[in-house]
Amino acid sequence: MSSSDIHIHDHHAHSHDHDHDHEHHELPWIRQYIFSEDHKIIAKQYLISGILWAILGGLFSLIFRIQLGFPNADLSWMKPVLGEWIQNGKLDPEFYLAMVTMHGTIMVFFVLTAGLSGTFSNFLIPLQIGARDMASGFLNMLSFWFFFLSSVVMFASIFISTGPASGGWVIYPPLSALPQAMSGSGLGMTLWLSSMAIFIVSSLLGSLNYITTIINLRTKGMTFDRLPLTIWAFFITAIIGVLSFPVLFSAALLLVFDRSFGTSFFLSEIYIGGEALSNQGGSAILFQHLFWFLGHPEVYIVLLPALGITSEIVATNSRKPIFGYKAMIGSILAIAFLSFIVWAHHMFITGMNPFLGSIFMFLTLIIAVPSAVKAFNYIATLWKGNIIFTPAMLFSIGLVSFFISGGLTGIILGNSAIDIQLHDTYFVVAHFHIVMGSASFFGMLAGVYHWFPKMFGRMMDERLGYIHFWLTFIGVYVVFFPMHYIGIAGFPRRYYSWTGFDAFNSFADLNQLISIAAILVFIAQFIFIFNFFYSIFKGRISSLNPWRSNTLEWTTPLNPEHGNWPGDIPHVYRWPYDYSKPGHNEDFIPQNVPFSQTPHSNFPHEKDSNE
Repeated sequence: MSSSDIHIHDHHAHSHDHDHDHEHHELPWIRQYIFSEDHKIIAKQYLISGILWAILGGLFSLIFRIQLGFPNADLSWMKPVLGEWIQNGKLDPEFYLAMVTMHGTIMVFFVLTAGLSGTFSNFLIPLQIGARDMASGFLNMLSFWFFFLSSVVMFASIFISTGPASGGWVIYPPLSALPQAMSGSGLGMTLWLSSMAIFIVSSLLGSLNYITTIINLRTKGMTFDRLPLTIWAFFITAIIGVLSFPVLFSAALLLVFDRSFGTSFFLSEIYIGGEALSNQGGSAILFQHLFWFLGHPEVYIVLLPALGITSEIVATNSRKPIFGYKAMIGSILAIAFLSFIVWAHHMFITGMNPFLGSIFMFLTLIIAVPSAVKAFNYIATLWKGNIIFTPAMLFSIGLVSFFISGGLTGIILGNSAIDIQLHDTYFVVAHFHIVMGSASFFGMLAGVYHWFPKMFGRMMDERLGYIHFWLTFIGVYVVFFPMHYIGIAGFPRRYYSWTGFDAFNSFADLNQLISIAAILVFIAQFIFIFNFFYSIFKGRISSLNPWRSNTLEWTTPLNPEHGNWPGDIPHVYRWPYDYSKPGHNEDFIPQNVPFSQTPHSNFPHEKDSNE
């Protein structure tokens, strides 16, 4: 879009008087920090909730990695925590599947969707587009509390006597559709479905708010071609969420009907214990279509915000304009469009017509093109840049590394003939954990390190950040790179034990290495957790613009109150990537500096924004 695009302003938001800025102090504590309508407080609520869920999700992965790495070990020492799920020193096989289910659900939805997108969309959208707050502070508050309620329901399912849901995070029927199928198909599955329904409501409320805010509340001069790439990423991500999450909601609703009301949407010719059930006419494949119509866009719901964050951090710390700004926007749009028409590449082994499979294979391979554009542009931005290796920059570069290495294996899996052989092996686990899980997680960590000064007015410890990065970066590759090798050899995923297969016994050492590395990576995250919470209270006080960045959030006070700017909202005169511009004394020019001004101080953004 050109700078002549129609621009809609919320004049009321721009003309709030100073009384509005002080209303926040007069609110009761519970309204100020618990049921807050301030987007910055809500972002912090999402972030801390996401961190807590990441600890729990990581802990679950350790439990089943210990089982896989040391299948003959006596696990009686876990009995005080896991109780009857440890039998005769061994992990119960059904509980193993429950751990896999909960780990996937928590990390994909509660950490990378809510924790990443919920945090940074909430925090950055009003600050970077020049708005007092979200379009609806009340709906924004509701979106968090629906997420919190969803979290409570999911957390409660862990402690019921029959255990949490045990159908894998994809909850395929018939395991998920028949309460009597196994212990994890009972109340735990009902709670899983209830939790996800509430979660989807939360996601939709948030996404609609993000879209409305970006379209309607941009400050004067903030045209679409001057938006930071972070905002473009959040905007497109919200649109993807609005279009895809209702499909999962419908799948969950139909699953509840099958479970509780005798319908047969996903069930047909089912036998349990030799007894034929009355269900007929349904199709489990239908559920897969509905699930993956959300499931594949979900990959980009968690990845695009991380890529947007990386774009901002790489440009800022390379002291260069982002390479190919319009190409980056085009690649985001192309990825979003293609993400909706490649879902069936998860279903090549369902008996799909080979011609139809070839179409989905073709579309899947095409998505590598806009992805490659993004990777190339990141590298071109770094090329010959005056790079500042902050912890945020290191995590952003780490994301680019994962995006490339994990994306290459995606091209392999996109080929239907190869995918049929590799499906449900550890090759698939390695692929999506690197390209989606680890890359998105690194984007989240990069965002925390970069915007921590704006969130809390203090700096995180850089030395601890460097240690955290190198332990995590190396550890992730040690965990997931060997999985490609054992996956090509046919090592199956979701199996409780592989010791019954002579062919896989030769991989015992690799499995031990993976498990030990996973434990060390998990421990390394406590360096970040200590750094995060310690720095909130004891960190060094930040300057107004510690990274010498151009975007509008750094023009607010150190600890902005509700309303963000105490006076008028700054106007925008330029795009957000004017770094190292020839003829200027400083290597950055904030967006609110008019073209007629030549910066001559370290903080040119403090000039009168109305000039």
